[in-house]
Amino acid sequence: MSLAILPLAITMNAGPQIMSALIFITASKPLKLSAAFLAGVVIAVSVGLTITYTIARVLGNSISLGDPSDASSIGNIIQYVLVALLVFLSIKNYVRRESIEPPRWLGALQSAKPKTAFTTGLLLLSVFPSDLVILITVGMNLAQNDASLVAGVPFVLATIIIAALPVMFYLLFHRRAQRMMPKVRDWMNANSWLVNIIVYVIFILLILA
Repeated sequence: MSLAILPLAITMNAGPQIMSALIFITASKPLKLSAAFLAGVVIAVSVGLTITYTIARVLGNSISLGDPSDASSIGNIIQYVLVALLVFLSIKNYVRRESIEPPRWLGALQSAKPKTAFTTGLLLLSVFPSDLVILITVGMNLAQNDASLVAGVPFVLATIIIAALPVMFYLLFHRRAQRMMPKVRDWMNANSWLVNIIVYVIFILLILA
């Protein structure tokens, strides 16, 4: 696929997604919760990309998305609309930075059960607005370039690996992870507006590249 794999996978996990992974790995049952969360992530990204790719192929057969090199093609126009939306959201986050707080449900994840962790991974990396936009963009990009779904496997794997970084760090550096991860979690919690803007800017650059 023509889109940059790693930045897209990072963008998929930036924000509440990686915050959730950090919360689960700092909870009382870190491995069990993290395993359930990652199971949800695997299903969300795999099924999500399959659905968006299939829809893009079906639409492409009835409504041509156009050549990727044609700036006026329907596929590119859709991406430009997404850029405009992301620019608006970036400005909104900056203007409201003093009042923006992380979603309240993130705090409740510290005492979550495995079922909740699974559901969190499933929903955050599928229907969460920013991730849904990425899945649509990747699926549309594959269809527009007449690539098979297999071409999206590197994106799926990269997204899963990045989501698993907290638990991998925990397993490799247990004591250090126990000290560092709560600090990282708290920093992201206090600077959620900045994390959101970084995610939006990265995605804008990927679309326009």
